[in-house]
Amino acid sequence: MSDRGEGVPFDRILLIYNPSSRTPALLAEQLRAELGARLPVMPLSLHPTAFPGHGRALAGAALGGRPLLVSISGDGGYNDVVNGAMGAGGQAICAVMGAGNANDHRRSTRSLPIIDAIVRGDVRRMDLLRLTVGEGPGQWSRYAHSYVGFGLTPLMAIGIEAGVKGRFTELLSVARALRGLTPIEIARADGARAVLDSLILANIPRIAKYGRISEAGFPDDGMFEVVLLPHAAKWRIALMALRAVTVGLGVQTSVPSYRFTSTDAIPLQIDGEVMELAAGTPVLVESRHQALATLG
Repeated sequence: MSDRGEGVPFDRILLIYNPSSRTPALLAEQLRAELGARLPVMPLSLHPTAFPGHGRALAGAALGGRPLLVSISGDGGYNDVVNGAMGAGGQAICAVMGAGNANDHRRSTRSLPIIDAIVRGDVRRMDLLRLTVGEGPGQWSRYAHSYVGFGLTPLMAIGIEAGVKGRFTELLSVARALRGLTPIEIARADGARAVLDSLILANIPRIAKYGRISEAGFPDDGMFEVVLLPHAAKWRIALMALRAVTVGLGVQTSVPSYRFTSTDAIPLQIDGEVMELAAGTPVLVESRHQALATLG
């Protein structure tokens, strides 16, 4: 393959980043300079975001041809780009250059430095998780590239974001967050009820920056891992968190879909973004086998 771009499976490159943060802006400029030198005839443009969710709009507007959308961001920014691309028909190739706090997706799926992957044009396909919430006119859906978490996972995210950065201090932030943990109750599709401290539906083996939750997960096999933590004493939860950041949680159950109804209002995290589900909300998570074209 020529460094001039002949033969690559995309016809232009859009670099999408948040200019309010110094690191993504700096990395975007560096990546533009490197790509300009190695793919000099490839159309290349910088697209700073102006408001929350703008990355989704920018990705959705990149219609026609075969664009490569590179999100210079963390997991949440990349989620916007992926959802924008899927909403526009899923013809774009999506990639992420880790520039956030956790970068779970990039850490779990990285095969090449992003610049080398772009120049080579080695596209592969990965699964997405499709989250559908509610039913009838109020129903909404969103894709996750990495995981959907309920209970402990959103609290861990809030604790890490609020604390001082660094492995030890972030783990202390998670420990403090455990004090505010309230168990969640769900009704499964078979009618059984479960009281849990955490439910994670994961397409990648690592989440929450340091935690290894699965030894068997592959992001392209049409399945995702279900990590259940039944309600228990907080010291047991702390031991689970310690195990996750040391030896890992081991092999987990793999399924193509998971359905339940929230009994009470519960916190939800999707690829780093935290929100809340109302009580009595039907939830369906499905694997969309190899729905995403990506590289890197």
